[in-house]
Amino acid sequence: MEALLLTAAFVSFILFLIPGRHSAYAGIAGWLSMSLFLFAEVPYYLSINNFLYPTMAVLSVPFLYVTAKRLRAGDKNVQYLTRAAAVAVLVYLPFGYTSLGDWLIEVVTGEVGWLLNMVGIQYSMYDWNMFIRNGLRVEIVLGCTGIQSVAIMLGVAAAVPTELRQKILAVLFIVPTIYILNLLRNVFVITAYTGQWFPYFPEIASNGEYGYESFFWAHNVLCELGALVALVIIAYALFALIPGLAKMADGLYRAYRDDLTGAFSRDR
Repeated sequence: MEALLLTAAFVSFILFLIPGRHSAYAGIAGWLSMSLFLFAEVPYYLSINNFLYPTMAVLSVPFLYVTAKRLRAGDKNVQYLTRAAAVAVLVYLPFGYTSLGDWLIEVVTGEVGWLLNMVGIQYSMYDWNMFIRNGLRVEIVLGCTGIQSVAIMLGVAAAVPTELRQKILAVLFIVPTIYILNLLRNVFVITAYTGQWFPYFPEIASNGEYGYESFFWAHNVLCELGALVALVIIAYALFALIPGLAKMADGLYRAYRDDLTGAFSRDR
């Protein structure tokens, strides 16, 4: 189901990028596919005590309402936002559904191992992409490579019309910054989990596995919050590089605020 929804989003967003009267409806279909994908992933994320993505799934419902309304009305800022989503999906899917994904996992695994050696952390390899230390295993999967964040921020950079120089500078800033931060994140999670740094509050952090609490606090809480802060800082840097993004963000804030406020006011 997840693969089918991502394929639907991929096709819809490609159609959105092709000018025509169909564009708004293709964009709506793309956003709808992404919202349904988030809901399809909810059981998995709840099973690992990750509440960020289920929250995003719930919030996608009012977001989808405003987005569909604004796309049909020809709102330029929402069109830019949809372009950002389209670019993000086009960047991510080749890694998600071809051998490029395994190649990237292998590269990240090797560099994480190099960094662990650099800081004196002893480990063994349980599998080609799985570290083991103190009897605890951590697998490097596609979500551990940072490709999702890279795709999102490249989409943001491509949202508004820019000069070629701005495009190049944005790519040179986004890709290495997120990649390096993600390597450090993996090192922190592996070290914290296998060293059992955070064995706290098992009533909310445990999923029944021995020592999972440390993984929960390191990966699902500290690193998720850190990633959000990092993406906000990167976004502000992009606003300085591409001033049109700040104008777009302000327009989006006003549009979604006004439409959601109006919708709630009518319900009372």
